[in-house]
Amino acid sequence: MKKLTRIIFLGCTNFSAELLNTILKIDTLEVVAIFSIKEKFSISYSSEKVKNINYFDFEPLANKLNIPIFFVDSESKRLNDYKETIEQLCPDVILVLGWYYMIGKEIRKIPKLGAWGIHASLLPKYAGGAPLVWAIIQGETHTGVTLFRMESGVDDGDIIEQVSFEIQETETISDIYRKATNASKDILNKVFLPDYKIHFKQQDKSEIKIYPQRSPEDGIINWEWDAKRIKNFIRAQTKPYPGAWFEIKGKKIIIWDADIIEVKK
Repeated sequence: MKKLTRIIFLGCTNFSAELLNTILKIDTLEVVAIFSIKEKFSISYSSEKVKNINYFDFEPLANKLNIPIFFVDSESKRLNDYKETIEQLCPDVILVLGWYYMIGKEIRKIPKLGAWGIHASLLPKYAGGAPLVWAIIQGETHTGVTLFRMESGVDDGDIIEQVSFEIQETETISDIYRKATNASKDILNKVFLPDYKIHFKQQDKSEIKIYPQRSPEDGIINWEWDAKRIKNFIRAQTKPYPGAWFEIKGKKIIIWDADIIEVKK
């Protein structure tokens, strides 16, 4: 009987859940543990706990499949606190798919293949937070997803696979999120084929530009921008995100959709 690849899975979003479902269907893999983050969690850019608006509760699924599940928080129980548990699980690779914390070297060096993540951009472009949102805001016509081996920096590890796709002018963040999820599934199904040969391609770190995480307060519209930029800004942050917005007499107005209409003079 062929030895299964032992996977420790890290995820906490709906994106994570879809990819875990893909992994569970690959008969060469064995998920030996799930690590997740609660819906409200601590993060460096906020003095208060923030809410994961794309949260997925993995606990019922883990219990149903009899897979051990552990929870991480930057203030109470960090991933490094589980070092001994992870060592005992003897993973071949840690898959980090929809996560909010850095993975320290002490954890990354436990599995023989390291820790792999999928980032929703064509690295080295759009490293850092909210890459799909940033790509739409910046008016990109193409983006993609990258499977890479994690290192100490932000999304700067060796590239394993990439898949690209178009961003059409009529598409919103929800449409692009769906494309990124499907592309990520394609990558996982490819790299875990029995005859797949893993090649690690080093990134040119001088080309990496790190974009910051975004909060609802970053969605305020600047009406001095040109029409196309405003439209991109709105469609990048529409549902399921909190939306682009402005204020009138102290009242917050959220705009979920917009189009550009030429007015003949």
